[in-house]
Amino acid sequence: MNGKNLEHQYVFHLSHFQTWEQKPHAKDWILFPENLGSHLSIDETALSQGELYTLVTNKAAKGKKGALVAMVKGTDSERVIDVLRKIPESKRNKVKEVTLDMAASMERIVRRSFPKAQLVTDRFHVQQLVHEAVQEMRIAHRWEAIDQENKEIELSRECGRAFVPDRLENGDTKKQLLARSRHLLFKAEDSWTPSQAHRAELLFHRYPDLEKAYRLSRSLARIYQSSKIKGVAFTKLAHWYNDVELAGFKSFNTVSRTIQNHYETILNFFENRSTNASAESFNAKIKAFRAQFRGVANVEFFLFRLSNIYA
Repeated sequence: MNGKNLEHQYVFHLSHFQTWEQKPHAKDWILFPENLGSHLSIDETALSQGELYTLVTNKAAKGKKGALVAMVKGTDSERVIDVLRKIPESKRNKVKEVTLDMAASMERIVRRSFPKAQLVTDRFHVQQLVHEAVQEMRIAHRWEAIDQENKEIELSRECGRAFVPDRLENGDTKKQLLARSRHLLFKAEDSWTPSQAHRAELLFHRYPDLEKAYRLSRSLARIYQSSKIKGVAFTKLAHWYNDVELAGFKSFNTVSRTIQNHYETILNFFENRSTNASAESFNAKIKAFRAQFRGVANVEFFLFRLSNIYA
């Protein structure tokens, strides 16, 4: 059978897509009030060509049928709020907790759509900010090393001799040391391989500020891992904030101010230790589903298939 003919028959006759009740507005939004639960996640996802959709999911469904509550085109808060308010207020008031990232638009959506819900800032987004601050410092040092190497190459040419870069004990040049240290700075020390441990020793000896930044990132991770009580976490975060102030790193000061601006929703994590992992997992499923289709040519039909599986 011709593949295109089969696809046409399925879309227009066999799948009930043409009689789908949400088809008229599917390109802009789809909504499933019956899937609303007490604990939700909100995130954004891209369908095709970077087109973003705001995604609301029910954690209780664990990424299976009944997980999808709403998908709204774009991230404009007013637009998403208008769609979510189509759910009766009595049902929306039963939502107890919503996990989200630190985007102001997401916070506005949750506060106005689910007024009784407690907001929880996802811990992984906070830790990602800190990791990015460490990487920013590493990259700055790498550019300095590249610049220095370029100057040495030019000097060697002027002197008429071949350029031979200095190599460290493990065979890396400074430029390579900084480039190859990227992954180890994300990991805990007890997870390093022997070669990574050696590379970290060489790196921290030459760049003590990177070691201090790495220690700050790990101390924040330990707060998340070890703190079970909200009050204790608050005290530890205050001490961490002071350590950041004393370190004087510009990128970390930006992170600490961000944390300070969201400290209430960040501390809410330590009550139930809720994360946005379910939303990220659901996002990954959408991407895998999109890959099976080799992209999204027909958005409405893609969302129809998605709703059949997850709504």
